[in-house]
Amino acid sequence: MSRQDVLGAWHDHLALGLRRSPHTVRAYHKAAERLLTRLEIGEFEQVATISTGKLRTHLATRRNDGLSNASAARELSALKAFIGFARAQAGHEVTEAPRLRGPRVKKGLPRPVSPDDALGLAETVEALAGDDWVGARDRAVLLMLYGAGMRISEALSLSASVLPLGETLTVTGKGDKQRVVPLVPLIREAVDAYVRKCPWSLAPDQPLFRGIKGGSLSQGVVQKATARARRALGLPDTATPHALRHSFATHLLGAGADLRSLQELLGHASLGSTQIYTKVDAASLLDTYRSAHPRERDD
Repeated sequence: MSRQDVLGAWHDHLALGLRRSPHTVRAYHKAAERLLTRLEIGEFEQVATISTGKLRTHLATRRNDGLSNASAARELSALKAFIGFARAQAGHEVTEAPRLRGPRVKKGLPRPVSPDDALGLAETVEALAGDDWVGARDRAVLLMLYGAGMRISEALSLSASVLPLGETLTVTGKGDKQRVVPLVPLIREAVDAYVRKCPWSLAPDQPLFRGIKGGSLSQGVVQKATARARRALGLPDTATPHALRHSFATHLLGAGADLRSLQELLGHASLGSTQIYTKVDAASLLDTYRSAHPRERDD
């Protein structure tokens, strides 16, 4: 078996077996390719017998290449998964990867945008679009992220079979976990406007959101459109499509939503993932205090 055969099997395991996102598949595949190239190996058995010392040396070299703590931690996670896969393929009874602790990564808080800025982003991507239907499409996508708390991957994976939209929508999230999200009238109206203007046939088995050439709309296109709108509005670089999902959660929590309900709406597997928004809301309150309190302004 050649190196390319090993990498091909790893790719298929991630994409077809585990159904990881395209971004994860690319990152994990590239990490494995770098490891095989640096160690000059290309057989499952060779990968299966990589020692902790060799893995540590490889990662140290990657750190010397300028890898950040967060990137190094992700690379280690990818390589552990790859070595575990190789051990299973080579018939080893113990399929776990070598024990190696990654660098500590300080988990930052999500940066929400205000309700006005969230809606402003959606309106501005529409205004800046070159084609009328493209603007309506991008506006509808961003409103889904902010108004329903959807991940961008979830919105773009929707098929036209969801039409016509009702007051709720069943979404398939991470790990194929399904949840029901509410759709406020603003979202339904935005999607209806896009559907009326879309030049492509929206058959039930086709993607709902289409690219310029009729294929599935990519995340990169939405991110670039959001970046243009963000610059036009003078918003910080943290005002991304994913920040709209954070904003959905933060604003609901600030309005009195309980954590369990928020967990269901966001599709979090554990309550711990949702609890971070209590810190976000507290941080937002502190920012408001600092900007509004007279003693803070006097300073």
